Amino acid sequence: MKFEKNISAIAQRAKKASRSLALISTQEKNKALLLMAHALIARKNFLLRENKKDVDAARANGYSAALIDRLTLNLKRVEAMAACLQDTARLQDPVGQVLRVFKRPNGLVIRKVRTSIGVIGVIYESRPNVTSDCAGLCLKSGNAVILRGGKEAIFSNRAIFKVLRIALRKTKISVDAIQFIDVTDRGALDVLLRQDQHIDLVIPRGGEGLIRFVVENSYIPVVKHYKGVCHVYVGASADLAMARKICLNAKVQRPGVCNAMETLLVDERIARKFLPGMISEFIDAGVEVRGCPKTRQICAAKIGKATDKDWFEEYLDLILAVKVVKGAQEAIEHINYYGTKHSDAIITRNKSEAKHFLRSVDSACVYVNASTRFTDGYEFGFGAEIGISTDKLHARGPMALEELTTYKYEILGNGQVRS
Repeated sequence: MKFEKNISAIAQRAKKASRSLALISTQEKNKALLLMAHALIARKNFLLRENKKDVDAARANGYSAALIDRLTLNLKRVEAMAACLQDTARLQDPVGQVLRVFKRPNGLVIRKVRTSIGVIGVIYESRPNVTSDCAGLCLKSGNAVILRGGKEAIFSNRAIFKVLRIALRKTKISVDAIQFIDVTDRGALDVLLRQDQHIDLVIPRGGEGLIRFVVENSYIPVVKHYKGVCHVYVGASADLAMARKICLNAKVQRPGVCNAMETLLVDERIARKFLPGMISEFIDAGVEVRGCPKTRQICAAKIGKATDKDWFEEYLDLILAVKVVKGAQEAIEHINYYGTKHSDAIITRNKSEAKHFLRSVDSACVYVNASTRFTDGYEFGFGAEIGISTDKLHARGPMALEELTTYKYEILGNGQVRS
Protein backbone atom coordinates (compact mmCIF):
# COMPACT_ATOMS: atom_id res chain seq x y z
CA MET A 1 0.00 0.00 0.00
CA LYS A 2 1.08 3.58 -0.70
CA PHE A 3 3.13 5.13 2.15
CA GLU A 4 3.21 1.85 4.11
CA LYS A 5 6.91 1.06 3.76
CA ASN A 6 8.04 4.60 4.61
CA ILE A 7 5.72 5.06 7.59
CA SER A 8 6.50 1.62 8.95
CA ALA A 9 10.21 2.50 8.79
CA ILE A 10 9.55 5.77 10.64
CA ALA A 11 7.67 3.90 13.37
CA GLN A 12 10.44 1.32 13.71
CA ARG A 13 13.11 4.01 14.04
CA ALA A 14 11.02 5.77 16.68
CA LYS A 15 10.64 2.52 18.63
CA LYS A 16 14.38 1.92 18.60
CA ALA A 17 15.03 5.51 19.67
CA SER A 18 12.52 5.22 22.52
CA ARG A 19 14.54 2.41 24.10
CA SER A 20 17.71 4.49 24.22
CA LEU A 21 15.80 7.62 25.24
CA ALA A 22 14.48 5.82 28.31
CA LEU A 23 18.08 5.66 29.58
CA ILE A 24 18.96 9.32 28.94
CA SER A 25 19.58 11.44 32.03
CA THR A 26 17.34 14.30 33.05
CA GLN A 27 20.25 16.70 32.55
CA GLU A 28 20.73 15.62 28.94
CA LYS A 29 17.00 15.87 28.21
CA ASN A 30 16.93 19.37 29.66
CA LYS A 31 19.94 20.35 27.58
CA ALA A 32 18.11 19.20 24.46
CA LEU A 33 15.01 21.20 25.35
CA LEU A 34 17.02 24.38 25.91
CA LEU A 35 18.91 23.93 22.65
CA MET A 36 15.62 23.41 20.82
CA ALA A 37 14.20 26.57 22.40
CA HIS A 38 17.27 28.57 21.35
CA ALA A 39 17.01 27.19 17.81
CA LEU A 40 13.40 28.33 17.43
CA ILE A 41 14.37 31.90 18.27
CA ALA A 42 17.49 31.81 16.13
CA ARG A 43 15.50 30.59 13.11
CA LYS A 44 12.41 32.72 13.74
CA ASN A 45 12.56 34.45 10.35
CA PHE A 46 12.64 31.08 8.58
CA LEU A 47 9.67 29.87 10.65
CA LEU A 48 7.63 33.01 9.94
CA ARG A 49 8.35 32.82 6.20
CA GLU A 50 7.17 29.21 6.05
CA ASN A 51 4.12 29.97 8.20
CA LYS A 52 3.12 32.78 5.80
CA LYS A 53 2.77 30.17 3.04
CA ASP A 54 0.19 28.32 5.14
CA VAL A 55 -1.67 31.49 6.17
CA ASP A 56 -1.83 32.77 2.58
CA ALA A 57 -3.18 29.42 1.42
CA ALA A 58 -5.76 29.38 4.22
CA ARG A 59 -7.02 32.82 3.25
CA ALA A 60 -7.17 31.85 -0.42
CA ASN A 61 -9.22 28.77 0.52
CA GLY A 62 -11.68 30.84 2.54
CA TYR A 63 -10.86 29.33 5.95
CA SER A 64 -12.58 30.87 8.96
CA ALA A 65 -11.00 33.69 10.94
CA ALA A 66 -10.81 31.39 13.98
CA LEU A 67 -8.85 28.74 12.07
CA ILE A 68 -6.51 31.32 10.59
CA ASP A 69 -5.87 32.64 14.10
CA ARG A 70 -4.93 29.14 15.30
CA LEU A 71 -2.68 28.71 12.27
CA THR A 72 -0.84 32.04 12.40
CA LEU A 73 2.62 32.43 13.89
CA ASN A 74 4.15 35.77 14.82
CA LEU A 75 7.22 36.71 16.82
CA LYS A 76 5.30 36.59 20.10
CA ARG A 77 4.01 33.09 19.38
CA VAL A 78 7.45 31.82 18.33
CA GLU A 79 8.86 33.22 21.57
CA ALA A 80 6.03 31.49 23.45
CA MET A 81 6.94 28.18 21.78
CA ALA A 82 10.53 28.61 22.93
CA ALA A 83 9.42 29.61 26.43
CA CYS A 84 7.28 26.48 26.61
CA LEU A 85 10.32 24.30 25.94
CA GLN A 86 12.29 26.21 28.56
CA ASP A 87 9.48 25.77 31.08
CA THR A 88 9.35 22.05 30.33
CA ALA A 89 13.09 21.81 31.01
CA ARG A 90 12.52 23.32 34.47
CA LEU A 91 9.80 20.84 35.41
CA GLN A 92 10.51 17.76 37.50
CA ASP A 93 11.28 14.69 35.45
CA PRO A 94 8.61 12.08 36.21
CA VAL A 95 10.60 9.13 34.87
CA GLY A 96 12.02 7.00 37.66
CA GLN A 97 9.84 8.46 40.40
CA VAL A 98 9.07 5.82 43.02
CA LEU A 99 5.33 5.93 43.66
CA ARG A 100 5.18 3.28 46.34
CA VAL A 101 7.44 0.81 48.16
CA PHE A 102 6.20 -2.10 50.25
CA LYS A 103 7.62 -5.33 51.65
CA ARG A 104 5.83 -8.65 51.58
CA PRO A 105 5.94 -11.19 54.46
CA ASN A 106 8.23 -13.39 52.35
CA GLY A 107 10.83 -10.62 52.16
CA LEU A 108 10.14 -9.43 48.61
CA VAL A 109 10.48 -5.66 48.25
CA ILE A 110 8.11 -4.27 45.63
CA ARG A 111 8.51 -0.80 44.12
CA LYS A 112 6.00 0.94 41.87
CA VAL A 113 8.04 3.17 39.56
CA ARG A 114 7.08 5.69 36.86
CA THR A 115 8.36 4.84 33.41
CA SER A 116 7.94 6.27 29.94
CA ILE A 117 5.23 4.84 27.68
CA GLY A 118 7.46 4.36 24.63
CA VAL A 119 6.33 5.88 21.32
CA ILE A 120 3.57 8.50 21.18
CA GLY A 121 1.80 9.33 17.94
CA VAL A 122 0.37 12.87 17.92
CA ILE A 123 -2.13 13.69 15.17
CA TYR A 124 -3.18 17.33 15.07
CA GLU A 125 -4.62 20.19 13.05
CA SER A 126 -4.05 23.91 12.58
CA ARG A 127 -1.77 24.93 15.44
CA PRO A 128 1.95 24.84 14.54
CA ASN A 129 2.99 25.31 18.18
CA VAL A 130 1.74 21.77 18.84
CA THR A 131 4.78 20.51 16.92
CA SER A 132 7.29 21.92 19.40
CA ASP A 133 5.11 21.60 22.52
CA CYS A 134 4.51 17.88 21.98
CA ALA A 135 8.08 17.15 20.93
CA GLY A 136 9.33 18.78 24.14
CA LEU A 137 6.87 17.01 26.43
CA CYS A 138 7.57 13.63 24.88
CA LEU A 139 11.34 14.02 25.13
CA LYS A 140 11.20 15.15 28.78
CA SER A 141 8.97 12.17 29.68
CA GLY A 142 11.32 9.77 27.88
CA ASN A 143 9.08 9.04 24.90
CA ALA A 144 9.82 9.12 21.21
CA VAL A 145 7.19 11.00 19.23
CA ILE A 146 5.76 10.74 15.73
CA LEU A 147 4.11 13.99 14.65
CA ARG A 148 1.44 14.16 11.97
CA GLY A 149 0.04 17.65 11.44
CA GLY A 150 -2.74 18.80 9.14
CA LYS A 151 -2.33 19.89 5.54
CA GLU A 152 -3.30 23.48 6.42
CA ALA A 153 -0.06 23.84 8.45
CA ILE A 154 2.32 21.63 6.46
CA PHE A 155 4.94 24.32 5.74
CA SER A 156 4.96 25.56 9.33
CA ASN A 157 5.10 22.10 10.90
CA ARG A 158 7.81 20.92 8.54
CA ALA A 159 9.93 23.98 9.33
CA ILE A 160 9.57 23.62 13.10
CA PHE A 161 10.40 19.92 12.90
CA LYS A 162 13.51 20.66 10.84
CA VAL A 163 14.74 23.24 13.37
CA LEU A 164 14.14 20.92 16.33
CA ARG A 165 15.93 17.98 14.71
CA ILE A 166 18.99 20.08 13.88
CA ALA A 167 19.18 21.16 17.53
CA LEU A 168 18.87 17.55 18.68
CA ARG A 169 22.03 16.61 16.79
CA LYS A 170 24.04 18.52 19.40
CA THR A 171 22.90 16.13 22.15
CA LYS A 172 23.21 12.48 23.09
CA ILE A 173 19.57 11.90 22.13
CA SER A 174 18.94 10.13 18.84
CA VAL A 175 17.38 12.40 16.21
CA ASP A 176 15.01 9.50 15.53
CA ALA A 177 13.30 10.30 18.84
CA ILE A 178 11.38 13.01 16.94
CA GLN A 179 9.69 11.89 13.73
CA PHE A 180 7.40 13.74 11.32
CA ILE A 181 4.98 12.35 8.75
CA ASP A 182 5.63 14.67 5.83
CA VAL A 183 2.58 13.51 3.87
CA THR A 184 -0.85 15.18 3.98
CA ASP A 185 -2.75 12.43 2.21
CA ARG A 186 -5.35 10.79 4.51
CA GLY A 187 -4.03 7.40 3.39
CA ALA A 188 -0.84 8.08 5.39
CA LEU A 189 -2.94 8.40 8.52
CA ASP A 190 -4.56 5.03 7.85
CA VAL A 191 -1.13 3.43 7.70
CA LEU A 192 0.13 5.23 10.81
CA LEU A 193 -2.85 4.05 12.87
CA ARG A 194 -2.00 0.41 12.10
CA GLN A 195 1.55 0.59 13.52
CA ASP A 196 0.50 -1.00 16.80
CA GLN A 197 3.71 -3.04 17.03
CA HIS A 198 5.77 0.14 17.24
CA ILE A 199 3.49 2.93 18.55
CA ASP A 200 2.15 2.66 22.10
CA LEU A 201 -0.33 5.52 22.31
CA VAL A 202 -2.07 7.91 19.92
CA ILE A 203 -3.23 11.39 20.94
CA PRO A 204 -5.38 13.23 18.37
CA ARG A 205 -5.81 17.01 18.61
CA GLY A 206 -8.21 18.80 16.31
CA GLY A 207 -11.80 18.85 15.17
CA GLU A 208 -14.37 16.23 16.10
CA GLY A 209 -14.25 14.70 12.62
CA LEU A 210 -10.53 14.01 12.82
CA ILE A 211 -10.74 12.60 16.34
CA ARG A 212 -13.63 10.27 15.51
CA PHE A 213 -11.73 9.05 12.44
CA VAL A 214 -8.70 8.26 14.59
CA VAL A 215 -10.75 6.43 17.23
CA GLU A 216 -12.64 4.38 14.63
CA ASN A 217 -9.55 3.40 12.64
CA SER A 218 -6.75 3.07 15.19
CA TYR A 219 -5.26 -0.28 16.16
CA ILE A 220 -3.45 1.65 18.93
CA PRO A 221 -4.93 2.91 22.23
CA VAL A 222 -6.23 6.49 21.91
CA VAL A 223 -6.58 9.24 24.54
CA LYS A 224 -8.75 12.12 23.36
CA HIS A 225 -11.60 14.55 23.67
CA TYR A 226 -14.08 14.86 20.83
CA LYS A 227 -15.07 18.49 21.39
CA GLY A 228 -15.44 21.11 24.08
CA VAL A 229 -19.01 22.21 24.70
CA CYS A 230 -18.18 24.25 27.79
CA HIS A 231 -20.72 25.97 30.03
CA VAL A 232 -20.80 28.80 32.53
CA TYR A 233 -23.74 28.80 34.95
CA VAL A 234 -24.51 32.09 36.71
CA GLY A 235 -26.27 31.29 39.99
CA ALA A 236 -28.82 33.40 41.83
CA SER A 237 -26.26 34.53 44.43
CA ALA A 238 -23.52 35.38 41.93
CA ASP A 239 -21.53 38.59 42.11
CA LEU A 240 -22.87 39.93 38.81
CA ALA A 241 -19.86 42.14 38.07
CA MET A 242 -17.63 39.09 38.50
CA ALA A 243 -20.00 37.02 36.38
CA ARG A 244 -19.92 39.52 33.50
CA LYS A 245 -16.13 39.58 33.56
CA ILE A 246 -15.81 35.79 33.62
CA CYS A 247 -18.46 35.16 30.96
CA LEU A 248 -16.96 37.69 28.56
CA ASN A 249 -13.51 36.19 29.02
CA ALA A 250 -14.75 32.62 28.60
CA LYS A 251 -16.41 33.43 25.28
CA VAL A 252 -14.44 36.26 23.71
CA GLN A 253 -10.79 36.06 24.82
CA ARG A 254 -10.08 33.30 22.27
CA PRO A 255 -13.27 31.78 20.87
CA GLY A 256 -11.64 29.24 18.55
CA VAL A 257 -10.33 26.93 21.29
CA CYS A 258 -11.85 23.95 23.04
CA ASN A 259 -12.05 25.56 26.49
CA ALA A 260 -14.07 28.58 25.36
CA MET A 261 -17.65 28.86 26.65
CA GLU A 262 -20.27 27.75 24.14
CA THR A 263 -23.40 27.88 26.36
CA LEU A 264 -24.30 30.37 29.08
CA LEU A 265 -26.83 29.21 31.69
CA VAL A 266 -28.49 31.80 33.96
CA ASP A 267 -30.67 31.32 37.01
CA GLU A 268 -34.18 32.66 36.33
CA ARG A 269 -34.12 34.66 39.58
CA ILE A 270 -31.43 37.01 38.23
CA ALA A 271 -31.99 36.67 34.48
CA ARG A 272 -33.81 40.00 34.01
CA LYS A 273 -31.17 41.83 35.99
CA PHE A 274 -28.14 40.11 34.45
CA LEU A 275 -28.91 39.27 30.83
CA PRO A 276 -29.65 42.65 29.17
CA GLY A 277 -26.30 44.15 30.10
CA MET A 278 -24.40 40.89 29.55
CA ILE A 279 -25.86 40.31 26.12
CA SER A 280 -25.13 43.91 25.13
CA GLU A 281 -21.49 43.32 26.08
CA PHE A 282 -21.41 40.18 23.96
CA ILE A 283 -22.94 41.95 20.97
CA ASP A 284 -20.50 44.84 21.30
CA ALA A 285 -17.70 42.24 21.22
CA GLY A 286 -19.06 40.81 17.95
CA VAL A 287 -20.79 37.75 19.42
CA GLU A 288 -23.87 36.31 17.75
CA VAL A 289 -26.25 35.32 20.58
CA ARG A 290 -28.89 32.61 20.28
CA GLY A 291 -31.34 32.33 23.17
CA CYS A 292 -34.02 30.09 24.62
CA PRO A 293 -37.63 31.44 24.72
CA LYS A 294 -37.18 32.96 28.21
CA THR A 295 -33.94 34.64 27.11
CA ARG A 296 -35.64 36.04 24.03
CA GLN A 297 -38.48 37.42 26.13
CA ILE A 298 -35.92 39.45 28.03
CA CYS A 299 -33.73 40.46 25.04
CA ALA A 300 -35.91 39.63 22.01
CA ALA A 301 -34.73 42.46 19.79
CA LYS A 302 -31.07 41.58 20.14
CA ILE A 303 -30.75 37.83 19.70
CA GLY A 304 -31.69 34.89 17.53
CA LYS A 305 -33.55 31.72 18.43
CA ALA A 306 -31.65 28.77 19.90
CA THR A 307 -32.70 25.30 18.77
CA ASP A 308 -31.96 22.00 20.47
CA LYS A 309 -29.01 21.59 18.11
CA ASP A 310 -27.37 24.68 19.60
CA TRP A 311 -27.05 23.07 23.03
CA PHE A 312 -24.83 20.36 21.49
CA GLU A 313 -22.80 22.76 19.35
CA GLU A 314 -19.09 23.55 19.65
CA TYR A 315 -19.01 26.77 17.66
CA LEU A 316 -15.30 27.59 17.99
CA ASP A 317 -16.38 31.06 16.94
CA LEU A 318 -18.06 34.23 18.24
CA ILE A 319 -21.42 32.50 18.65
CA LEU A 320 -23.07 31.78 21.99
CA ALA A 321 -26.17 29.89 23.13
CA VAL A 322 -27.96 31.24 26.22
CA LYS A 323 -30.54 29.47 28.38
CA VAL A 324 -32.46 30.55 31.48
CA VAL A 325 -32.76 27.70 34.01
CA LYS A 326 -34.68 27.22 37.24
CA GLY A 327 -31.62 26.75 39.39
CA ALA A 328 -28.36 24.86 39.91
CA GLN A 329 -29.90 21.41 39.57
CA GLU A 330 -31.39 22.17 36.15
CA ALA A 331 -28.05 23.68 35.10
CA ILE A 332 -26.22 20.52 36.23
CA GLU A 333 -28.66 18.28 34.37
CA HIS A 334 -28.29 20.39 31.23
CA ILE A 335 -24.48 20.26 31.42
CA ASN A 336 -24.35 16.51 32.03
CA TYR A 337 -26.74 15.85 29.12
CA TYR A 338 -25.52 18.31 26.48
CA GLY A 339 -21.91 18.81 27.58
CA THR A 340 -18.79 16.95 26.53
CA LYS A 341 -17.18 16.42 29.96
CA HIS A 342 -14.56 19.06 29.21
CA SER A 343 -14.76 22.27 31.29
CA ASP A 344 -17.74 23.80 33.07
CA ALA A 345 -18.07 26.62 35.60
CA ILE A 346 -20.43 28.02 38.21
CA ILE A 347 -20.48 31.64 39.36
CA THR A 348 -21.91 31.77 42.87
CA ARG A 349 -21.38 33.09 46.40
CA ASN A 350 -23.25 30.12 47.86
CA LYS A 351 -20.65 27.64 49.17
CA SER A 352 -23.15 24.80 49.43
CA GLU A 353 -24.28 25.35 45.84
CA ALA A 354 -20.67 25.47 44.67
CA LYS A 355 -19.86 22.19 46.44
CA HIS A 356 -22.93 20.50 44.94
CA PHE A 357 -21.92 21.70 41.46
CA LEU A 358 -18.34 20.45 41.87
CA ARG A 359 -19.51 17.00 42.95
CA SER A 360 -22.34 16.66 40.43
CA VAL A 361 -20.93 17.92 37.13
CA ASP A 362 -19.25 15.01 35.33
CA SER A 363 -16.47 16.92 33.58
CA ALA A 364 -12.68 16.75 33.54
CA CYS A 365 -12.40 20.32 34.87
CA VAL A 366 -15.06 21.98 37.02
CA TYR A 367 -14.65 25.62 38.10
CA VAL A 368 -16.06 27.87 40.78
CA ASN A 369 -15.89 31.61 40.07
CA ALA A 370 -13.31 31.36 37.30
CA SER A 371 -13.20 31.22 33.51
CA THR A 372 -13.13 27.88 31.68
CA ARG A 373 -10.24 29.30 29.63
CA PHE A 374 -7.82 28.09 32.32
CA THR A 375 -8.15 24.46 31.19
CA ASP A 376 -4.68 24.37 29.72
CA GLY A 377 -1.46 22.63 30.68
CA TYR A 378 0.50 25.88 30.86
CA GLU A 379 -2.12 27.56 33.04
CA PHE A 380 -2.16 24.52 35.36
CA GLY A 381 1.61 24.84 35.79
CA PHE A 382 2.40 21.75 33.73
CA GLY A 383 4.72 23.65 31.35
CA ALA A 384 2.59 22.71 28.37
CA GLU A 385 0.07 20.10 27.40
CA ILE A 386 0.03 17.38 24.82
CA GLY A 387 -3.75 17.46 24.77
CA ILE A 388 -6.86 17.45 26.90
CA SER A 389 -8.61 14.20 27.73
CA THR A 390 -12.26 13.75 28.59
CA ASP A 391 -11.70 10.02 29.00
CA LYS A 392 -11.79 8.53 32.48
CA LEU A 393 -9.02 5.94 32.16
CA HIS A 394 -5.29 6.66 32.17
CA ALA A 395 -5.61 10.45 31.89
CA ARG A 396 -8.24 13.17 32.34
CA GLY A 397 -8.04 16.92 31.77
CA PRO A 398 -4.84 18.66 30.57
CA MET A 399 -2.22 16.02 29.80
CA ALA A 400 1.43 16.77 30.42
CA LEU A 401 4.51 14.95 31.70
CA GLU A 402 2.93 12.61 34.26
CA GLU A 403 0.17 11.65 31.81
CA LEU A 404 2.87 10.61 29.33
CA THR A 405 4.16 7.99 31.73
CA THR A 406 2.94 4.65 32.95
CA TYR A 407 4.43 2.55 35.74
CA LYS A 408 6.00 -0.80 36.33
CA TYR A 409 6.70 -2.89 39.40
CA GLU A 410 10.28 -3.64 40.33
CA ILE A 411 10.49 -6.66 42.63
CA LEU A 412 13.67 -7.21 44.63
CA GLY A 413 14.29 -10.62 46.17
CA ASN A 414 17.03 -12.75 47.67
CA GLY A 415 16.14 -16.18 46.38
CA GLN A 416 12.39 -16.43 47.09
CA VAL A 417 10.36 -19.06 45.22
CA ARG A 418 6.61 -19.55 45.33
CA SER A 419 5.39 -22.63 47.14
